[in-house]
Amino acid sequence: MRKISVYFISLFLILDLPGIMAQDTILFPLKIRAGFDIIGPGIYMSDKNNLNMEGFLSFDRNEKMAYIVEGGYSNFNYSQYNYDYTSTGTFARLGVDLNLLKPDKALGLYWAGIGLRYGLSLFSSETSSLSYENYWGEMTSSIPSKKMTAHFLEVAPGVRTEVFKNLSMGWTIRLKLLISGGGGKDIRPISIPGYGNGGRTTNAGISYFITWNIPYKTKTVIIKPELPDEEDEEFEEENVSGQQRIGF
Repeated sequence: MRKISVYFISLFLILDLPGIMAQDTILFPLKIRAGFDIIGPGIYMSDKNNLNMEGFLSFDRNEKMAYIVEGGYSNFNYSQYNYDYTSTGTFARLGVDLNLLKPDKALGLYWAGIGLRYGLSLFSSETSSLSYENYWGEMTSSIPSKKMTAHFLEVAPGVRTEVFKNLSMGWTIRLKLLISGGGGKDIRPISIPGYGNGGRTTNAGISYFITWNIPYKTKTVIIKPELPDEEDEEFEEENVSGQQRIGF
């Protein structure tokens, strides 16, 4: 009886061995990340009328998804021949980042994927000087400062790579959809912090982040084998049939 039991256990292991051997495991580091954008300060060095500063904090939930919060400050000034405009305020974005790379390719060092964001902007908009002409001649007026709230959504594809130990760099493209501009139908702010041109329903932008990574946990990830394509299987079957026909 004992020999029979050993025989069946051995047979079971042999039959199941291909499934066990086909899988592999890796140790994947989950990280907390903090970063800041360098494009905004770079633009400010050449254009003192436009200051935009932002950063982010993210937390890896697993090897594929991370929770993220972004925040920043904006001070926008614009002047032309008949008016002077100022928009100042803060903004925040909440969402997730999804890594499209496989864990054995990403290894906690590389990220290429897409982000989803909800954005909120709290700001004040003011036109300190406004001149225009009508039937009675040239008139001068102003629109006092008004507090506004704007809401928008973002889809943010991008890439990031670790260039030094725990230090990453990468860019993010921001495709934005305005839900509410805060000024109503008649008065639209020229600039919305975190969003951009308030006169457009859709907007686009780009951020370039330098990121500090802090590993907090290591996760064991099972790598599943890739199944062969149907074309490869057909080619293999034709090859075997051909060998059989010629006597192999």
